[in-house]
Amino acid sequence: MTSRREYKAALRAERSGAGPVRTEGPPPRFPGASGRFALFGEVLQVGLLMTLVALPVVTLPAALAAGIRHLRRLVAAEDSRLQFFWVDVRRAVLPGSAVGAVSLVATLVLLLDIDLARSGFLPGGAVIEVVGWAGLAGVAVAVLAAAGAWTPQTGWLAAVRAVPRAVAVDVAGALYLVATAVFVVVSTWALVPLFIPAIGCAALAVVAIPTRRRRRA
Repeated sequence: MTSRREYKAALRAERSGAGPVRTEGPPPRFPGASGRFALFGEVLQVGLLMTLVALPVVTLPAALAAGIRHLRRLVAAEDSRLQFFWVDVRRAVLPGSAVGAVSLVATLVLLLDIDLARSGFLPGGAVIEVVGWAGLAGVAVAVLAAAGAWTPQTGWLAAVRAVPRAVAVDVAGALYLVATAVFVVVSTWALVPLFIPAIGCAALAVVAIPTRRRRRA
């Protein structure tokens, strides 16, 4: 029986070309993600494209949806040419802008709510601030989950409607999405250009998180 260490050594030799190609064993679950360095480069590239699409802000959901679908095709070793990314952008951007506008307004209202709570003019300011932060987390989860559920066939309405069920089925996954949003915000706050790799990593996280849930089921 081959030990785990021997299996990993054989896998590294196969990938480097120094060893024989395995003819037995199950196929990789994500054949397009077997090259980690190439995957990182693809995440950076799609992060840059998503940043360009998201420049008007309200187009952020469409950028996320197109980026997520691109990375989903990539890890599945499907045809992931960039022209399909732009096809998804064209289909998602106009209706997705409505989702982006609603999300933007909600975010601004919640930020104003938090600012007023901190000013000391409102009774129960601490509670209001907690509610405000929880609301921001909810908006972030809704945007990321809806973008992950969007397809050209079903559209944004079905994607948004799928969010409550997705959160109820996988609460831990929703918390991972909150952590993903916090990562993007903190990275951008620390250095604005870091938004590019951060949003690419966020798209990859949306692809990976449901896979973790299916693996444990």
